[in-house]
Amino acid sequence: MNGQGNREGDRDSKGNSRDGRDRKRPPAGGGGGSKPSSRAPEQTFEEVRYLKHLIDNHIRVRVRLLNNEEVSGTVEYYDQSFIRLTREPEPNLFIFKHEIKYLYEE
Repeated sequence: MNGQGNREGDRDSKGNSRDGRDRKRPPAGGGGGSKPSSRAPEQTFEEVRYLKHLIDNHIRVRVRLLNNEEVSGTVEYYDQSFIRLTREPEPNLFIFKHEIKYLYEE
């Protein structure tokens, strides 16, 4: 071993050192034991910020529903489960969030 100790290259294909000692390699994917994996968080709370931005700036949006129907107007109010879309001259709509496929600014 020419006096340099055990190096990474001194291991066999299973990660065991050539001097007979077992050493565990960290799991693939960089798992650090008790730390959760580095997935994206389920909730970022950006929805609330974006809806407030739409309301404060009276930005017109087009909403695509799950049944592929589209409606447009301005978001006047939102709640945990729905948004209120104000439309001129059509009637205002209360749309459940779970019925929305996506929305975009016009």
